[in-house]
Amino acid sequence: MMRKVLAAVALALLPFAAVAEASGSFADWLARYRAGAETRGVKRAWLDQALQGVGFNARVVELDRSQPDDSGRRNIYATYLTRRLTPDRIAEGRLMRLRWQAAALAAERAHGVPAEILIGIWGMESNYGRVTGSFAIIPALASLAYDGRRETLFTRELDAAVRMVGEGRARADEMRGSWAGAMGQPQFLPSSYLAYAADGDGDGRADIWGSVPDTLFSIANYLKHAGWQPGVGWGLEVMVPPAFDRARIANPEKPTSCVRPLERHSRWLPAREWQRLGFAAASSGRWPADDVLMSLVEPDGPGGAAYLTTRSYRALLDYNCSNFYALSVALLGDAVR
Repeated sequence: MMRKVLAAVALALLPFAAVAEASGSFADWLARYRAGAETRGVKRAWLDQALQGVGFNARVVELDRSQPDDSGRRNIYATYLTRRLTPDRIAEGRLMRLRWQAAALAAERAHGVPAEILIGIWGMESNYGRVTGSFAIIPALASLAYDGRRETLFTRELDAAVRMVGEGRARADEMRGSWAGAMGQPQFLPSSYLAYAADGDGDGRADIWGSVPDTLFSIANYLKHAGWQPGVGWGLEVMVPPAFDRARIANPEKPTSCVRPLERHSRWLPAREWQRLGFAAASSGRWPADDVLMSLVEPDGPGGAAYLTTRSYRALLDYNCSNFYALSVALLGDAVR
């Protein structure tokens, strides 16, 4: 194990031009990966096809290691929202909603997720298909799995990417995306593609790179399985009563997944109870039915923006475990609607 760690460090310090096979250790790891993948049900023919010519990419590992540690840095929601929820993105979302209305509404009917939420994720993930990433996915995943910092995650995703190629769902050369392995217009990881990618244009193939209908249907299918509740919106921005005692609504249950974002959420109360406590909709926000359970989240803490969110909102957190992200998608969807 120590030899592998030292080899990974040495490779990361090399010039980026000298990435592939610099010490031979990546080739050794790749041979071990192939043997292990076969025991997990990945066919040898798939591995031969998908891994042909795959080399180590030091730039991918550098990007992974340079991700900020969120344990000590305070991020400001209002700053994030200003940067992400721009007038141009809203205007483009409205145009895309009109242009792809038939596909968006068909996806909504099929999976129960509002068209504007699908447009919101599409806009936030890839700027409506314009920014999808240029990294070759299989070498990126192989490099990250080899590096070992998140070996289990990236080994699983590499297995899924190899399966995609082997089953003829995509060609290796068209599988391009982010350095972390997110692909196409909805930025699906390979395992998400295998589980949720859907054919929205009727051509028999789920093409999340070139087909907008497939992209919208795939996002809708993902959110449906993540727990989006048909007929229940994500929530609304609210005004908190002055001097409200937040201890009254503290959640006694500690989250076991998506921990940091969910630690900011209160316990569940019906919408009618929030109104009884004095919470009021901000601007044009719309209350759900009285019995819909809602949870309060204040991304920057007391004194900042406050939102009451539903179970459907939790599906957005499943897509990307960040209150900042989920709220930006929700508010973009509201603006598009």
